[in-house]
Amino acid sequence: MAAAAAAAARCGRDPCGALCPLLAYLSVGYADYAVLAHVLPGPALRGSPWCPFHAVTFNLIVLLLLACHTRAVFADPGTVPLPGTAIDFSDLRSAAPRKTEQSPEEWTVCSRCEAYRPPRAHHCRVCHRCVRRMDHHCPWINNCVGELNQKYFIQFLFYAGLASAYAAGLVLVAWLGPAGGDGAENRVQTAHCIVLLLESLLFGAFVTIVFYDQVVSIITDEPAPEQLRSRGLKEAKRPRGCRAKLALLQGVFGSGCVLAWLFPCSCGTPAGPAYAPLPTCDV
Repeated sequence: MAAAAAAAARCGRDPCGALCPLLAYLSVGYADYAVLAHVLPGPALRGSPWCPFHAVTFNLIVLLLLACHTRAVFADPGTVPLPGTAIDFSDLRSAAPRKTEQSPEEWTVCSRCEAYRPPRAHHCRVCHRCVRRMDHHCPWINNCVGELNQKYFIQFLFYAGLASAYAAGLVLVAWLGPAGGDGAENRVQTAHCIVLLLESLLFGAFVTIVFYDQVVSIITDEPAPEQLRSRGLKEAKRPRGCRAKLALLQGVFGSGCVLAWLFPCSCGTPAGPAYAPLPTCDV
């Protein structure tokens, strides 16, 4: 209930966050309808023993896509809890200017939340909260992509790209196969195949680019806000030591079996961020 209330509140602050998920669901629903009602029953595939296999496989991909999207929408991205009582930061505001460059491993003060935030947490202007290891706020899931839901977001991108490629492949097979049926039936099937192919190519290209960007941000250990900050600095190297790419991927997808990375479950992943004690010095 709390997750649903938070999602509804985000919709009120960001109308695009309400329209984009709806558009995604409508697109997935149409793709499933077009495949089952017009592509597979076509002359090229309906007599094939692979037709039931394609129907089951495509619907399984769609089911996993929707499950991953739902988890990404309603999962806590790693929101930094607000203090139970107001904290007076007036001394920090009135103090002399502090050092302009801070280590990304230090606690900082968020002037918008008026609270301490852990290392590598960033403030979201849509959610009005700080999120641990925030990458960006995505309108397609109406949520931030952060430490605790980045796995589900990447899984959603993976299955969306896989469904797009599968649908495009089925359309090509339907076109290259033998023709049959009356003219009106062929025209309807062709129209749906064209729309489905265009939809698959557009969404497939889009999610592939975002998927690549997400994987690069993980293996370079640099979310989008930190990438922008690094580009603005002459010295782009952060003081943190290098970590193995597998360890970085396990930090997002979990340290369990690699096959578990394909499913929207929390097996092998931490239940939540471990907050270090608040700093005793000024931040």
